[in-house]
Amino acid sequence: MATIENVTKKNLLIGGEWIQAKEYSLLRSPYSQEVIAEIPAATEAEASKAIEIAFQARETMKKMPAYKRAQILEKVASLLEERANEAANIISTESAKPITTALGEVARTVETYKFAAEEAKRIYGETIPLDAAQGGTNRIGYTVREPIGVIGAITPFNFPMNLVAHKVGPAIAAGNTIVLKPASQTPLSSFFIAELFQEAGLPPGALNVVTGSGRVVGELLVKDPRVSMITFTGSPGVGIDIRNKAGLKRVTLELGSNAALIVDEGIDLDKVISRCVMGAFSNQGQVCISLQRIYVLENMYDEFVQKFLEHTKTLKIGDPLDPKTDVSALISPAEVERTLNWIHEAKQSGATIATGGKAVGHILQPTVILNADKYSKVSCQEVFAPIVLINKVKTIEEAVKFVNDSTYGLQAGIYTNNVHTAMAVAEELYVGGVMINDIPTFRVDHMPYGGVKESGTGREGLKYAVEEMTEMKLVVWNRN
Repeated sequence: MATIENVTKKNLLIGGEWIQAKEYSLLRSPYSQEVIAEIPAATEAEASKAIEIAFQARETMKKMPAYKRAQILEKVASLLEERANEAANIISTESAKPITTALGEVARTVETYKFAAEEAKRIYGETIPLDAAQGGTNRIGYTVREPIGVIGAITPFNFPMNLVAHKVGPAIAAGNTIVLKPASQTPLSSFFIAELFQEAGLPPGALNVVTGSGRVVGELLVKDPRVSMITFTGSPGVGIDIRNKAGLKRVTLELGSNAALIVDEGIDLDKVISRCVMGAFSNQGQVCISLQRIYVLENMYDEFVQKFLEHTKTLKIGDPLDPKTDVSALISPAEVERTLNWIHEAKQSGATIATGGKAVGHILQPTVILNADKYSKVSCQEVFAPIVLINKVKTIEEAVKFVNDSTYGLQAGIYTNNVHTAMAVAEELYVGGVMINDIPTFRVDHMPYGGVKESGTGREGLKYAVEEMTEMKLVVWNRN
């Protein structure tokens, strides 16, 4: 691991100024556990000040013309593109995401801000034919969409730059102000992006970055009446708690999943295996739509398992800053311990650990589990680790039943050559998105993204997030 020569001390961004906090905590590398930064731990008073500043800045952002909001977002995209290597190194250092994957995240983040800039210029209303009702003769009605106000954005560690963009980008595009609470393990990406927004000319107070504990900062954002909306990505437990405490606030929740894939008969496995392995182990499986469960038709099962294991064993584990690394450390030592316990439970329940199942330092080896019991934690909960289950099924109908037998419903996929099978499965799967002839891990940043059941409520994707972050207002003219 490259030595971190300078341990930087970061400050809170409130009202366009970098303010020293009363308390700080040490940020450690997930891979080496060495200290990489000192991070402010905001008090309730400091978080409340950020909310007040964002509340005061609402009118400035609301009155800013769409073209100017778009210009700021375009400038951020341009600045980030110029500093892509620096941004990727920040992501890789604070999250242990392999550097090549981190570069991919930066590229997606650039695109996300570009999409946000485009959406800022096409926030449309509609004309309502009021004379369709008897009492509506000689009246003209139309709708406009207005910014909702202060948005509290609470983001996770696994995509510390792009998932921030999915909240900050549409918020700015819609003319809102934001108080951003990034994940405690990955705040450096948010500080970096905030600096780019300052350089791009975003007015002071429009974006505030407040790091600290969820019990302090997150709780205040959820309960404070000056905050009009919470947009959260994280665990179902925390998301449900937010929903219960938010009152009449608008809430968008992008929660967990145990994403599944069905493999039908007749598939050319050589064309899909590498894609499946990537879906299971990219970013150490710490992806909401990471491929966790695979259901393969019985006459394809043995060949699929053989090829999947062969490809998995070629993956390189190691330093996230090494361009050759495919899989690196989990986000914390506690996560390594948890996942090893889950693997042990699956084995005790009769599952076969076909490869992996052990840790090297803070890295969990890519792990393939066969014939896992559907009630084991690795099957029915979200593993968020480089673990994938491969189970044999007799029919597509049986596979669909297994996929739907989950408290989650974010995305699922099927590989099939039969169009009728594809259409039937797309209809029967109870999830937010169905990927035909692809893994459930597929996402591009302008598509509607979200789930059902404990996978959340609302949709991300720039156009859809802008709709969530605006209020519809009806205007009626009486010409009588």
